Amino acid sequence: MSSSCLQTISDYGLRSLGFGERLLPRGDFTLCDQFTLIGSGLIWNIYFGVFALAFGFFFATALALAKASPNRWLRKPAEWFIFVFRGSPLFIQFFIAYEALVMLPRTGIDLWGLLIPTDWMTSAWAGALFVLFLNTSAYSAEIFYGALRAVPKGDLEAADAYGMTGWTKFRRIVWPTTLRLAWPAYTNEAIFLFHATTLVFFSGFPAFQQRGDALYYAKFFADKTFNPFVPYPIAAFYFVCLTVTLIALFGGINRRLNRHLPGAIRPKLRIRPQIIR
Repeated sequence: MSSSCLQTISDYGLRSLGFGERLLPRGDFTLCDQFTLIGSGLIWNIYFGVFALAFGFFFATALALAKASPNRWLRKPAEWFIFVFRGSPLFIQFFIAYEALVMLPRTGIDLWGLLIPTDWMTSAWAGALFVLFLNTSAYSAEIFYGALRAVPKGDLEAADAYGMTGWTKFRRIVWPTTLRLAWPAYTNEAIFLFHATTLVFFSGFPAFQQRGDALYYAKFFADKTFNPFVPYPIAAFYFVCLTVTLIALFGGINRRLNRHLPGAIRPKLRIRPQIIR
């Protein structure tokens, strides 16, 4: 790697986070420039995916349990939440959320004498993350709900025979079995979520001081060079690498969840790319 490329990486490697050069390169773009800046933008895609998936996992679990509950006051809100977020396009959800957030008072909300600031909510790092969190929670909840319904009755009867009830039964039998059944489908949802983070660039949430995601910088180079066949394949390359990493990570978790089964009958992950949401 040439010294000039190392200097480019030093100048622009963390530019999407606000470190390094303040101005984007103006001309004579090299492959190193494009790989570095698009890779820098990928940091935001990883940020959106990791935090939306982490928080969404727990909310999806609660939604799935609520939907499976015999109590209609828990079941109906969960059903409607899942229906709305699965039934509407993610792209539209971004726009609706942004338009709703900009209507909040810029000076903040006075709640019983406590001033709650609201201006940060329209930033992509917060607003877009919130939308992705809600969206993946709805899809994941439906996956977990299906797995809950598919827990073998024999396992539940065996737990009853051992005297397990309540939380002990859920923790020892129901939840581990649900995870094993849901994990292959949940892996596909995680992959799609990371791909869906590219929609943040096209949504109403603006890039602050030209600190965008991978697609933001890919479009920048495509517009400046009038050649989309270099920056967009670079962005695709980064996402392919990210997908391979996710498959390896979730595959390891899948093996861990099924470690008690003989190797020949352990369920294998089957990645099915989703063309449309």
